[in-house]
Amino acid sequence: MESTFAKFGLPGEPGTEEFWAAAGGPASVPAGGGWLTLFLWRGSPASIGFESWSEPVPLRRWGDTDCWYAEVAMPARLRVTYRFRTDDGAYADPLNPVGAGGDRSIAATPDVPAQPHWPAVGAADVLPLPRTRLRWTSERLGGRRTVRVHPAGGGGPMVLLLDGDDWLYLHPAMTAFDSAVACGDLPPVTLVFLPARARDTEFGCRPELWEAIRDELLPLVAGSGVPAEPDRLVVAGQSLGGLSAMYAALEFPELVSGIACQSASFWWAPGATDLADPMGGPAGGAIAARLRDRPDLSGLRAAFDVGEHETRMLPHCGLVETLAERAGATVRVSRSPSGHDRAGWRHALLRDVSWVLDRPAAPAAGSVMDDR
Repeated sequence: MESTFAKFGLPGEPGTEEFWAAAGGPASVPAGGGWLTLFLWRGSPASIGFESWSEPVPLRRWGDTDCWYAEVAMPARLRVTYRFRTDDGAYADPLNPVGAGGDRSIAATPDVPAQPHWPAVGAADVLPLPRTRLRWTSERLGGRRTVRVHPAGGGGPMVLLLDGDDWLYLHPAMTAFDSAVACGDLPPVTLVFLPARARDTEFGCRPELWEAIRDELLPLVAGSGVPAEPDRLVVAGQSLGGLSAMYAALEFPELVSGIACQSASFWWAPGATDLADPMGGPAGGAIAARLRDRPDLSGLRAAFDVGEHETRMLPHCGLVETLAERAGATVRVSRSPSGHDRAGWRHALLRDVSWVLDRPAAPAAGSVMDDR
């Protein structure tokens, strides 16, 4: 049975100090057109929880050692967030230096392109935060929230990041944007990290959020002293945030000049979230129905990305992509090697914001931002 670990390049008897000294994060070997990936955990019984890709996978114990392991069959081209679940909580993989927040890690099969500009972040690392912090008390939305603002490269067009707290505390977007600007893969931008308070309500196709952003938040940012170009607003959103970005482009064209949508929830229609199968309705949901009216989107640049492994999302996203182009938008379509997972969205975020701002990042083969 030692070949279980030897084929992954691990020496020595499992559970020994020699073994653990050589152990690292998930290791993969080719298997049946995809990959067989080894996950290791030291200590107590545990299972692996994957984000939006697989059911939990229990770990097996090697004899009476402290070595727990699982060999997981993975398809070609997959980047996925995972964590170990034990009786007392959920934990990042201590053997994997690539993390997402304090209790998640990221695995990638060997055929997945690198994600330049995104640093490896361990579970114990504290992500840097923008220095400018605005307290937004919204009359229209109610409540108060903290909005962070960061001028990457000195500032420029405003990029509104929906679900902003995820990009502050799970994935180091500020660092990644700074790196992309410094390398010339992005022009200078002003990032606005907008946290959500009630995603299902705020990100549905309702005008209140965007009226509040237009009338309350953007003037607040303009008065903060951070250099910005509010007349060139790009909205970046994922899942329901991507739906909201597309809605804003349709209903507030004077406000939004470009959008970057990753795995947008274009299945959404009124009442769909209450159904047993929210994605089972008409393709493209409410957004496709609105696009069939042929609104004038000739001034919009729209980048759409969805995970290759999101099979039920693809028909909804594909129809909206087609209808948006027919309505006159300049459209970019791509597919990321992931499921419904920020681990896949983060590369598309940088690349697509660059494209929306008319700075194509991959005009030639081999560009570090080319993930297609």
